[in-house]
Amino acid sequence: MNADSRRLSGDPKGRLLAIATEHLRRGGAKRVRLVAVAEEAGMTHANVYRYFTSRDDLLDAVVTAALRPVEAHLADVAGAPDPADDKLERMIFALARGYRDLLEREPRVFECYASAAAGNRPLARRHLGRVRRLFGDVIDEGRVAGIFEVSDRDAALAFLVDALHRFTQPSSVTADAARVRTMIDNRLQASVRVVLRVMRAGIV
Repeated sequence: MNADSRRLSGDPKGRLLAIATEHLRRGGAKRVRLVAVAEEAGMTHANVYRYFTSRDDLLDAVVTAALRPVEAHLADVAGAPDPADDKLERMIFALARGYRDLLEREPRVFECYASAAAGNRPLARRHLGRVRRLFGDVIDEGRVAGIFEVSDRDAALAFLVDALHRFTQPSSVTADAARVRTMIDNRLQASVRVVLRVMRAGIV
């Protein structure tokens, strides 16, 4: 359901999310006010608290909804009947490109996510926890199949995070916003080759 249809639907929580998203797009996080969102939704200010405990809770919900398609795409790739090394490569590109797409499509929403990640806030921890579990599942699958000679799953995940920091850490993604995507993709491809080589050789 898109933002316009949610605004007109009978789902009050969805309507609040859609309106808050529009306010965030127009003025940034500092301009999102519960009173204004409630008024546009045709609710009292107090009624908003039935769905969100605070303004920050509402903004977190907006960011969580924006990240959900990225997580869904990763889950689809992780569940595909392909070799683990192929899936790992596709997942890395899906995550990096998903973040870049979100930054370009919804820069102020991505800015909120980057702030949450920098502050280690719960929404960022939950998102990264889901991402980490999906990558971990594929690494485990590769270990069982003999594709990855990984002795320590946690060490392999830590290596993956470190190796891909430039392409998946929100502040780094933001810093590269003005760079040509093909250049970033070429650098990412080189990093992916290193990651796969390390996983296959059991260096971690």
